Parts: sequence; structure tokens; C-alpha cells
Amino acid sequence: MAQEIELKFIVDNAGVETLRNHLNTLDAEHTPATQLLNIYYETADNWLRRHDMGLRIRGDNGRYEMTMKIAGRTVGGLHQRPEYNIDISTPELALDKLPAEVWPNGEMPEGLAEQVQPLFSTDFLREKWVVSQGKSRIEVALDLGDVKAGEHQEAICELELELLNGETADVLALAKQLAETGLLRQGSLSKAARGYHLAQGNEARAMKPLSILSLPPKATVGQALEAALEKALAHWQYHEELWLRGNKKAKVEVLNALGLVRHILTLFGGIVPRKASAALRDGLTQIDALMASEASAHDAVFSRETALTKLAYTEWLVLRGWEAFLDAKAEAKMADSFKRFADIHLSRQAAELRTVFAYPLGDAYGDQLPRLIRDINTVQLLAGYYDTDQAERWLANWQGLRHAIETRQHIEIEHFRNEALSVEPFWLHSGKR
Repeated sequence: MAQEIELKFIVDNAGVETLRNHLNTLDAEHTPATQLLNIYYETADNWLRRHDMGLRIRGDNGRYEMTMKIAGRTVGGLHQRPEYNIDISTPELALDKLPAEVWPNGEMPEGLAEQVQPLFSTDFLREKWVVSQGKSRIEVALDLGDVKAGEHQEAICELELELLNGETADVLALAKQLAETGLLRQGSLSKAARGYHLAQGNEARAMKPLSILSLPPKATVGQALEAALEKALAHWQYHEELWLRGNKKAKVEVLNALGLVRHILTLFGGIVPRKASAALRDGLTQIDALMASEASAHDAVFSRETALTKLAYTEWLVLRGWEAFLDAKAEAKMADSFKRFADIHLSRQAAELRTVFAYPLGDAYGDQLPRLIRDINTVQLLAGYYDTDQAERWLANWQGLRHAIETRQHIEIEHFRNEALSVEPFWLHSGKR
């Protein structure tokens, strides 16, 4: 088994030659472009996908390799997944050659080998540069081609940085250098994810409103911080993709994601000092200005400011950049129960909402909208330990109030304000439970 660590970028179509010329200036071992054909497999009921597994055969100049990727972690465009590679003599599956540890229950499910069938394919030219960076060797691959499923297809124009040996920090350092070109954006959708979507009919991807953060039992404050940051970044990446694909309304959710990042930093600000996230905050401010301008989706997303800020975010999250700024007291708080932390802060957010909206505000509701959005986001980050239905019912009226303020529906504003104030809290130690 190998631990695959790679960072994926989408390349601006108009900048491929400029990027190639830049890569040729690097001190690197260069391999000219070769054709790669990959066939991905799945069962009729998506058994592999449901278990977060990906199965493919890759053909390269008469050589074949079967690969199984299993559940891992994706942060921004940084993919960290265990993978199993098996050399095979013909382009035919040989699932019996995979080790038992691949399978969820320690053995291949009965009949699975007969059920998997080709689902989609990727056909592309791959040109490679192997670069020494810091203590690491990193393969930089430029992929140009198509992913195809039945009558549907989509262009591939990607750059992948894969860690051959060394440290993840070096991959991110090299990525920063390449992002300076203004030709790249981090891509969270892998070739496989795009292929699955095409195979399912290529319907327009739906927008996803921010939802309650789900956490495992006994999660620590530190684990909750990481999960919250991952959630915000995933929301940002997903809706940025939709915005680029022509859904203008998705820009609102990109802005919501950027706001959520700030709200996370505020929520955990009693533990993580501001200086720990100073560079990240500066980058977010630059993106805020860009988003407020008339810049197109393409220009905003492929901008140097966005690329470098998103990389800084990814690095801060993956390498836990805040830890170097914590003293012993803060480290103890990070290791403490998130449930206790959540109960305290849920009561604080609710008290703030009750105080601000206790009485009609007339024409001043708009002034309180940023505070309302922050409090709603914060409750969504804190409510994951409790019954989801109860938490969503409590939030629903505050979200209704937000919408009514945004759309200036004065009668609805007072309706939702009164309803929100009357709903009983859903968390423990609230004073009413």
C-alpha cells in the first residue's frame, strides 16, 4: 500500500503553453507527453462509491496497472488517500490480487468480481517534471484530454503535484511558486468524481446551503476546529466550481463560505490568537475586495490573490499552522471536550440574538444583518451533538428572519422575529433545560 499525497489544480485553458514554458524552466527531470487511458469500474448499485472506493485500470504503452483507492482525506485540492497498485498483464480486472485489508470487512464481498463493470474512462496526454523541493521529490504532471461516460464528456486540463518522497509542506511550497503564475486554481473534483457525475447523466449540480456541522462522539475542540475549517473550504470549492460553470447565484454561497471562515476564526479566537491567522485574514481581505468588484467568475477564481490565499488556507489546515502559536493553557483547551465548549457558546450566541432582536428595530434591521449571519453560522458549527431536527427547528426562524431582512419583507421580519424568540433552546445547560 502507498499513501497518495497529491495536490490538484485546474489550468486556465488559455495559459497552457505559458505554464508549460514555466515548468520547462525548473531544474527537473522531464518526461515528454505520453498517452494514458484509464477505465473506471463500478457496480450497478454503486457499491464501490458508497464505500468511498475507486477502482481503475490504467494503460500506458502496453503496460497495465490495476489501482484501488480507499477512503482518505481531501482538503481543498490536497488529496491524501491510501492506494493499492497491482501490475497486470492484460487490461482485465484481477480483484483477487488485492490484499484483504482493502475490503471493509476484511474480505472481498461474494459476487463483487462479477458485478463490477466499466463505468467511464479518461483519455489524456500526461507530461511530467520531477522536481527536488526542500527535502522532497515531487512529480508535476500536466494532463490534457477528456473524461467520457456514454454520450457525455468533459475536458481535462489539470496540473497534479504528487509527493514521491519527503514532506507535504514541500508540495505546498512548490504549489505556491506555481500559483504565482495566475494560471491555476485548486480543483476539488478529481477526474473520477467528474466521471461519476457524467455517468449519472451530467445534470447541473445543485447549490448546497450551509448546514449543521456533524462531529464524532467525544470530539475535542481541536478536532472541531479542523472539521469546521474543512467544511468551509469544501463549501467554497464546491460553489466556486458552480459559479465558473455559469451558475451566477453560486457566488452568494462562495461569499457565505468566506464569511464562515471568518466566523470560525472568531468562534475559536479565545484559544487561537489572531497572530496565528494574520496572513490568512489578509488574504481573505484581498479576496473580499475582488469579489466586491466587477470581476468575472473566471478572473476572480484564477486570480493570483485567490490561488495564494486558498493555498495558505490549505497549508494552515493540513499542517495545523495554529499549533505553533498555542501556549500550554491553549493546548489544554484544544484537547478539551468540544461538547462543553459548544454548550457554553450556544448559550452565548442565543443570548446575543435575544438581546439584539428583543424589540422591533424599525429601519435598523439591515445594520444587524452581519451579526445575525455570524450567529446563525456559529450555531450551525456548534449544534452537531444534538438532535438535528430540533436544532434545525430552532435555526429555521432565525434563518427566516435573515431572509426577510435581506428581501426587506417588513411583515415577515416581525413574524420570524417573534417566532424565533419563542422557540425553546435545544441544548443542555441553556437555563431552560
